[in-house]
Amino acid sequence: MAPLVDIWLATDQMCNRRLKAAMPNWLPFYDDFKLPLKDELKEQLLSLSAATIDRLLKPKKIKYKRHGLSGTKPGYLLKNQIPIKTDHWDVTQPGFMEADTVAHCGNSIAGSYAWSITLTDICSCWTEIRATWNKGAEGVIKQIKDIEASLPFAILGFDCDNGSEFLNWHLIRYFTENRSYPVQFTRSRPYRKNDNAHVEQKNWTHVRHLFGYDRFDDPLLINLMNDLYKNEWSLYQNHFVPVMKLINKIKVNSKYKRKYDQPKTPYQRVLESSEITEETKTNLKKIHATLNPFILKLKIEEKLREIFKHVKVNENARTKI
Repeated sequence: MAPLVDIWLATDQMCNRRLKAAMPNWLPFYDDFKLPLKDELKEQLLSLSAATIDRLLKPKKIKYKRHGLSGTKPGYLLKNQIPIKTDHWDVTQPGFMEADTVAHCGNSIAGSYAWSITLTDICSCWTEIRATWNKGAEGVIKQIKDIEASLPFAILGFDCDNGSEFLNWHLIRYFTENRSYPVQFTRSRPYRKNDNAHVEQKNWTHVRHLFGYDRFDDPLLINLMNDLYKNEWSLYQNHFVPVMKLINKIKVNSKYKRKYDQPKTPYQRVLESSEITEETKTNLKKIHATLNPFILKLKIEEKLREIFKHVKVNENARTKI
């Protein structure tokens, strides 16, 4: 079924459950992207179960095997000032964020290169990313400020790993001084990636899947990356890509049984939140009404071509998409 494959490829190969949830948002724009579909075929596509989608797409499935290098260097000086997150945040409302960085270093962490800073909201899964040259405190704070200005809600909590790019006085002052409300600044346990599971999974879906594992060692790339991150990539991921949230996990004998909620886009989750003002929701609806996911995808590909003109591509490090 060609339309199903087209939408699956356009959505960066979503899993079957997320693709089923995304279909009603993408299908109305398919006529402008390809040939018009008959109403009967549209109804058939919308009626497909997740299991059927998985079966139909099985011949097209691609396995990802490449793993990158870690550039996290521990920050020791402020560990006593920044507590480990042991309490439970009120994650039923947006604003409690997890943060992480991704190194675009290729096969070596030596020298200077671009880094991506990812912030993910636990409640809505709304994700914003910015690029910075190396990971000095001033550059990181500059991009975090830009991310905060782009969010449809205020930051209430900030949880990060033990990297020196986050554990510094500059970031502490930013979250504690000259604010009308307190921001709870916490860190995860060392060498426990699951403590930041929400943002860790975005390293693949939002960063590696977009830029792969090549080395970005040209400073000109920072503005190009941020132009893509802040505009088309943010709109594409937050408005048209459904995400599933883990509800509970129980161990049955030697295996874990996981239960997830219904896939929804971050945009839908923000609209459903009672903590978001009606003015903010109205503005988001106006933005959403102007978007076409297929056009966004074409613009993303166009900007990627421009970015990779400045990258020496390592064919062995490229992600197969």
